[in-house]
Amino acid sequence: MTSEPALLVLWYDLVKWLSQKTEKFPKRVRFTLSIRIDNLALDIMERLTEARYARSKSNLLREVSGQLDRLRLLLRLCHDLGPLDHGAYRHVSEKLDEAGRMLGGWIKSLDGRGP
Repeated sequence: MTSEPALLVLWYDLVKWLSQKTEKFPKRVRFTLSIRIDNLALDIMERLTEARYARSKSNLLREVSGQLDRLRLLLRLCHDLGPLDHGAYRHVSEKLDEAGRMLGGWIKSLDGRGP
């Protein structure tokens, strides 16, 4: 049996962490930013799972790259508005950067430019 790709493991853990954070957001952003963040994070997890088994992975992974950028922007907004404290923002930013590097490596390997 094959093991889970490292990116999928990282993302699964990040989705769990994010859902615990967003459920504590104040009501003023819970039904806007919180829901969008949760849905986008879940969409990324679904796309990564699809890409794992898809014959043509490049388009799915490029879509995930755009979704990561949108998620970064939403989380920065949450930090600027206050629901996401500095320590949590730093943590999630580091995880998003790590996921982005892994994703970039995966895309490059499919394009024939990587290992």
